[in-house]
Formats: sequence, C-alpha cells, structure tokens
Amino acid sequence: MPSTQHSVLKQFVTAATGPLARRRPRLPAMRLALEMSTLFQFMPWGVHLEDVDVEGITSEWIRPEAADARRVLLYLHGGGYVMGSLNTHRALIGSLAKRCGLTALAIDYRKAPEYPFPAALQDALTAYRWLLREGYRAQDIVVAGDSAGGGLALALAIALRDADDPCPAAVVGLSPWTDLVLPHSALQHLAHEEAQLLEALEIRSWGPLYAGDTPLTHPLISPVHASLHDLPPLLIQLSDAEVLCADGLSFVQKAQAAGVDATLQVFPGLVHWWHLFWRVVPEASEALNQVAGFVKEIWAAQSRSEKAVPRPRRRAVLAA
Repeated sequence: MPSTQHSVLKQFVTAATGPLARRRPRLPAMRLALEMSTLFQFMPWGVHLEDVDVEGITSEWIRPEAADARRVLLYLHGGGYVMGSLNTHRALIGSLAKRCGLTALAIDYRKAPEYPFPAALQDALTAYRWLLREGYRAQDIVVAGDSAGGGLALALAIALRDADDPCPAAVVGLSPWTDLVLPHSALQHLAHEEAQLLEALEIRSWGPLYAGDTPLTHPLISPVHASLHDLPPLLIQLSDAEVLCADGLSFVQKAQAAGVDATLQVFPGLVHWWHLFWRVVPEASEALNQVAGFVKEIWAAQSRSEKAVPRPRRRAVLAA
C-alpha cells in the first residue's frame, strides 16, 4: 500500500493537472512549468557540480565526495523526449550517484520537435564514446535514465550492440518508455485515474514529435520492438499503476526470453516519475537504494569474475 506521503503527492498532482486537462497547455508552457519545479529541488549534501562540454553537448559532472573515480554513471533524463533538462533532474541524479558511490555524467541531449530522432540517440552515443576516450572502460560504465531517458538508455545499449561497440556494465531504466505506440489498452486500464489519463493523452502526442518521419515501431525508438539478445544486465523499475507499466513488462519478458539478465522491480500504486520525489516519498528513496544495490552487485560480480580467471604460472628459471 502506498505511503501517506505518496497519497498526498498524488492528490496534489491530480488537483494540479485537473485544470490542465481542460486547457491542453502547449509544449512551451509545459517546459517552463517543469523548469520552475526545480526551484523546490536541492542537491544532496556532499555532491558537487562541474560543467563540461561533451563534443558540443552541454553536460555536467555530478560528483559525490568519495565517489569511485574508476567508474561512472551516464544518466539520460526523462521528459517524453520533448522537455526536461540538467536542471529538472540534477537533484535526482545527485541522489542516485551518491547512493551508488559514483560520479555521474548528465547530458542535455537534443529534444523534439526541434530535433527529432535520431538526434537524442546520437547525443547519447556521443557521450558514451566520449567517456571511453576519456579512459573509462565499458565495463566501468553504467547507463541509467527515467521515463523517456530510460527508453533512450535501452536504445543506446541496442545501438552499441548492433555497432559492435563495447556495451556498458549494466543499464537501469526507471519507468522506461519502451513503446512509443502506447497501445489504447494502456489508456483504458488507467481511465479511472484523471492525472494518469492526462499523462497518457499527452504522451501519445509526444511520441510522433520525437519519431518525426520514422515509424514509432522502429527498434531504436521503441526498444520493445527490437531484438534484445546480447544486451548487458538490466534493471527495470515500474509502478503497476502507471501508464508505461504494460509495455515495460513486455520489454522485460522479451529480454529474459532472449537470454538477457533482466531484473524487474514492481512498486504498487505509484504515480509515474515517483523517483523525482525521493526527498519526501519513501518509495522513491527505497527505489533508488535498490538501484544502488543492483549497481554495487554488478561491480562485485565483476570482481569475482576477474579473480576467478586463472593466472598463467611462472616458469622457473634455472641458474646456469
């Protein structure tokens, strides 16, 4: 059963989105509202910021104190491919990076409709390959993202695999958007939830903006339609009450059938984007802790594997 804090949040979201359902706000207004919401977000204590230019992409290093310098978290923010920025997700990324003990690289990838597919994916690929050139090994990179950013993280892994590039150690999707077609069944399932229905109706208009002239079923736009073999370990977190649950479940089932080590964590009754409210909603804090546990286990498994590799014996050298 969701916490009292989440129930208050849900009531607030429903009250705030009720008038919006009648007005149907335009994208610039929605972008501005999301940016203004960052006025109430604060970085976790002991996390520092550093601007960085990643081959022309405005980006940020988010550095927790005592972070493991050998490893890095590449984070791709959500926002339906049409909004969101470094500002809107800075606190969330900082909290996740601190829990994981990693420095994070957050990039402000290009958004639709000004820059449709494949612009966002190209920026994600650029950032990942830049990290490799900076000296990080693929097995020391974890890619994560929420909502559209989660879908983009999965698309990045698929694109790297298809290009025969080294894949990251793992990919984490927080309520990832894996099917931009968004079947009508998803809307019908949540029709009783005003806020969730509004969310779904808006998302249905964002997918075509991102896809542009490319079909929504393209595997690098909707990863659930891709071949999912030979992907790195995955962690997918979903709420059973959010719009993106059904296609997220389908993605995990398809990945597991393809032999991928895909971990699914389902939280009951939560709104989409609950992770953003990690300061006040205990389920959000718990979800981020579970991500940190997953990431740390990835590194632990790597260490066990490296230790298990037998080293060649040294041959004795006989004195003349």
